[in-house]
Amino acid sequence: MSVTAQRKDSRGVYYVRTLGCQMNEHDSERIAGVLRAQGYQQATPEQVRAREVDVMVLNTCAVRDNATQRMYGTIGRWHRFKQHKPDTRIAVGGCMAQKDRERIVKAAPWVDAVFGTRDIGSLPGLLDKARKDGRPQVGVSQELRDLPGRLPAVRASRSQAWVSISVGCNNTCTFCIVPSVRGRERDRSMDDILQEVEDCVRSGARQVTLLGQNVNSYGWSTGDRYAFARLLRACGRVPGLERIRFTSPHPAAFTDDVIAAMAETPTVMHQLHMPLQSGSDRILRAMRRSYRSQRFLQILDKVRAAMPDALITTDIIVGFPGETEEDFQATMDVVRRARFSSAFIFEYSPRPGTPAARMPQLPKAVVQDRFERLQALQESITMEHMQAFLGKEVEVLIGDGHGRHDGSTHRVTGHERTGVLVHVGVPQGMPAPKPGDLVTCTVTQAGPHYLIADPDPRAGQVYDIR
Repeated sequence: MSVTAQRKDSRGVYYVRTLGCQMNEHDSERIAGVLRAQGYQQATPEQVRAREVDVMVLNTCAVRDNATQRMYGTIGRWHRFKQHKPDTRIAVGGCMAQKDRERIVKAAPWVDAVFGTRDIGSLPGLLDKARKDGRPQVGVSQELRDLPGRLPAVRASRSQAWVSISVGCNNTCTFCIVPSVRGRERDRSMDDILQEVEDCVRSGARQVTLLGQNVNSYGWSTGDRYAFARLLRACGRVPGLERIRFTSPHPAAFTDDVIAAMAETPTVMHQLHMPLQSGSDRILRAMRRSYRSQRFLQILDKVRAAMPDALITTDIIVGFPGETEEDFQATMDVVRRARFSSAFIFEYSPRPGTPAARMPQLPKAVVQDRFERLQALQESITMEHMQAFLGKEVEVLIGDGHGRHDGSTHRVTGHERTGVLVHVGVPQGMPAPKPGDLVTCTVTQAGPHYLIADPDPRAGQVYDIR
């Protein structure tokens, strides 16, 4: 469909780009939803490449410095869109917009609207006002107006859906800027969450991911420490829902009833992403992380006792201010004991406005060296995890997208039940699965961060679609 044809019955076309975490990705679905509700249509890739877009939205992250640099680099490149098509409107939202609204307007005067994490619903009005007044509009609130479920959404996937169960964070980690840009934690009602989950399933979702900055502290603000486990069990009773996962839990709020709910609810995936951040108790105290390494390892032992196949991943920061070689070795020791399936390892990035940014910083060369040593250790552990899948049968939920080489290999891509990426080859003469299908297949190769299943049914290997 041409740009002209689309505009006959719409206000124009929009494009949303996301920087950051799954929470940001879900926020972008809400941004797309409010724009569509106002008559805009999603731009095609061809329209974006041709710079024929009416509204461009950048949803930003503020957790690390590289995300900040990417934001300013992106809106700098987007200036060319306005030079090509002067009536294009550019908006910047998300965590950096919440934090640096005045700086963005000053550094990039071609930006038409800046809106915060609590102001997604106000975006169409800001764009209209910018068009009318001819100057940038800023809408950044300190109070949350609408909980996520009350805003429309354009889901990025038909088969998988994100459902936010809470917003904000009540912790005071010295390295983190999230509480200042997302606000205090607020929970949605369980009925509201379950209604959205049911709506997602009716729309074709077979997997739902529950989102929260500290997802397992759901209900704690009202004194209900068993609410999250009840929510998992309730989601498990939703007809048609095949898989439930959640991210990210906080170790301090991880209780035995959550482990029991995971193990006893068949549709809850045996997948756990729980940030360690450091294996040194001294550094954990400096970070204001309200647990210690022994407590963290005890949780992992309990999870694996209840679910031996559990895939456990984590986040780790190296080079936090004041970290000694002894502290770093403590992290290496915990990683050896924890045997994470994989880890997101980050060099500490000072965020202005956080207590850690005012602490004495470590030399870049020291941080880089520690990053490389920890990365090498984790890569060796991850490869062992991948090798253990060889010859096993896995159930893969086929996604909506494609792997990098799927076009040339004629494979389809999805994730097995503990979250590992799997590229599935279709045996000759067998039907190809569609997005949202579940394929049971035999793993034939293991890569560093993915599996390949090229099953040969004649050799007794399995390939089955449901």
